[in-house]
Amino acid sequence: MKPSINRLRLIGYIEGISFLILLLFAMPMKYMAGKPSIVVWCGWIHGMLFILFCFALLETKIKLQWKIKTALVPFIAAFVPCGPFFIDRWLKSSDRSCS
Repeated sequence: MKPSINRLRLIGYIEGISFLILLLFAMPMKYMAGKPSIVVWCGWIHGMLFILFCFALLETKIKLQWKIKTALVPFIAAFVPCGPFFIDRWLKSSDRSCS
C-alpha cells in the first residue's frame, strides 16, 4: 500500500465528512437557530481540509508519476458533494495496481 494514496484517501474521507457536517448541521443551525458563526467555523475547517486534500493529491501525483488526466479524477470528484466517498474505491484500486 502506498502511503501517499492512503493519506489522500484519509484526507478525502475527513474532507467529505466535514462537508456533510457543514451541510447537515451548520447550515440548519444558521437558518433555524440563528447561529451563523457555526457556518463560519465549519466552512473554514472544510476549506482548510479541501486545501489539504489538494496538496495530498499533488504529492500523490508527483510520487506516483500520475498523468494529469489521472490526477484530475479525484480533483473533480472533490467538487462533487460526497465525491471523496465515491472516489475512494478508485483510489484503493489504484493503490493495488501501483504496489
